[in-house]
Amino acid sequence: MNETFATAPRTTPYPDATRVVVCVAKDYAPGHVIPPAWHPRAQLIYATRGVMTVNAPQGTWVLPPQRAVWVPAGTPHFTRMAGAASMRTLYIDPAAVPGLPPGCCVVTVSPLLRELIAEAMHLPAEYDEAGPAGRLVAVLLDQFRALPVAPLHLPLPADERLQRIAAALRAEPGDNRTLAAWGRLVGASPRTLARGFLRETGLTFRAWRQQVRLLEALERLAAGEAVTAVALELGYETPSAFVAMFRRALGTSPGRYFAASGGGVRPERAKGG
Repeated sequence: MNETFATAPRTTPYPDATRVVVCVAKDYAPGHVIPPAWHPRAQLIYATRGVMTVNAPQGTWVLPPQRAVWVPAGTPHFTRMAGAASMRTLYIDPAAVPGLPPGCCVVTVSPLLRELIAEAMHLPAEYDEAGPAGRLVAVLLDQFRALPVAPLHLPLPADERLQRIAAALRAEPGDNRTLAAWGRLVGASPRTLARGFLRETGLTFRAWRQQVRLLEALERLAAGEAVTAVALELGYETPSAFVAMFRRALGTSPGRYFAASGGGVRPERAKGG
């Protein structure tokens, strides 16, 4: 664990709350960063507007609108807003809810869960567990267990040589250097690096770099950048090549993706669909 996360403090919203779920709603300005922290409760961090990026020791997760990230209890993390963002957070007592996911993951929020979360935000910290509020929370938790996981995660390698490559590509996602070129820089053979990426991230080097570009694209498109500019800056020869990658990864074009998610990208700024 690097120093950023090693020194993350514990924070406990509503420390005296005794209910299974505590709900918090906040809005943030563009570029706002919630500093590293960890919580004794698990979290469901939900973006109703804007794009958020959650960073933890195990990797990075990007949340476009209508997506949420699950953060297990005790996981240090920090969150960055790509634009103006609205966050809805459920703090869940892991001891009271068995079967919760053991690791961070991005999930797609269904229309029903979206409405349940919206209603839950009006609950007091000490809601009546035996009344309508308690039943609402029970349905909410039941819905969460069945949510599909979205492919919006960037796993990070632990090997120092791979970390150097990963850091460089995250800083410059459009860098098209081959593994042979990276190997000369970090002092390892292309074969060693290829095996290392697959072993430590579960992805080939090419797939890992594509994931870097996909997540970077989501942040930039949410901030209002045009598809053409994003495509070229991320190393694609043409916008159509970028749109094809986006469609393979997320099942639709950038314009339709953000329109379906309720995001703030204007159609004329996200063409190709």
